[in-house]
Amino acid sequence: MTQLTRDDVLKAVGHADDVTIAKIIASGATVAELAEAQAWLANDEPLMNDGRPLATGRARELVDILSELEPSADDEPSPPIAPQE
Repeated sequence: MTQLTRDDVLKAVGHADDVTIAKIIASGATVAELAEAQAWLANDEPLMNDGRPLATGRARELVDILSELEPSADDEPSPPIAPQE
């Protein structure tokens, strides 16, 4: 299998900064491993119920990288501060 290209990554994740794209490509992963990582991020329960082992190797590395793209609760904007009277 061939390694990922920038176009492969952009098709899969839709958007990402250059550093993240470089990390994904530098992992040496294939398109199939990227798809596996995305499946784990989307919902791990069906994969676990199907008897699949947790992601390992390059797929696990991609899960870690891609999870950084997911907004967390800490990333939510703060409510506006009401002006003091």
